[in-house]
Amino acid sequence: MTHKFHLRIYYEDTDLAGNVYYANYLRYMERARSEAVRDVGLNQLAMKQDGVVFVVRQVIADYLLPAKFDDELIVETEMTALKGASMQMFQTVKRGDQVIFTADVRVAFVTTEGAPARIPATIRQQLLKLLG
Repeated sequence: MTHKFHLRIYYEDTDLAGNVYYANYLRYMERARSEAVRDVGLNQLAMKQDGVVFVVRQVIADYLLPAKFDDELIVETEMTALKGASMQMFQTVKRGDQVIFTADVRVAFVTTEGAPARIPATIRQQLLKLLG
């Protein structure tokens, strides 16, 4: 399943050259991942109360073209692997049909103290809905 998250670029998102500041793409991807897991029924606040959370372990990013003020973008998120204590997601930022940014993201499952943890079966069942 490919999850789609829509957003618009505001002036505050841009740098002196009028392009989206590079670190903002990471923020857009985080929002898209949060919405994707919410859409399959996961409540991250409830997970935290149960003592477990998701953390980004690795991001491999490729900046292809700049986004500009007032652009309408779509962040597409697809899970590419679900392992015992982590998941891999591929995210694409598009302006229309044009791909402007991609990232391969590894997300780990940890306790609120930071120790690695296996993904519980109930959460795994929800996450399987995102597997492409």
